[in-house]
Amino acid sequence: MKFLEELEELLKQRKRELPEKSYTADLFKKGIDRILKKVGEEAGEVIIAAKNTDEPELVHEVADLLFHLQVLLVEKNIPLSKIEDELKKRHGR
Repeated sequence: MKFLEELEELLKQRKRELPEKSYTADLFKKGIDRILKKVGEEAGEVIIAAKNTDEPELVHEVADLLFHLQVLLVEKNIPLSKIEDELKKRHGR
């Protein structure tokens, strides 16, 4: 989880600073609709990759989906720790 937490901090920084030539900053500038569109696109690509037998493709697409989900969480000011807490709660931890 440490890397995902570091990525979350980087995404928060991109949202605050909105640097030019940053894909992530561009997503934040374009707003929630653009972010949601990317989440939907990536979810579809995960489904297609999962039906294929190419494991590297599936890993790549899942990474894209996780990234865009983290962008969404930062946009909505929901820390990754809340997702972790929810998963722990569901599994009796």
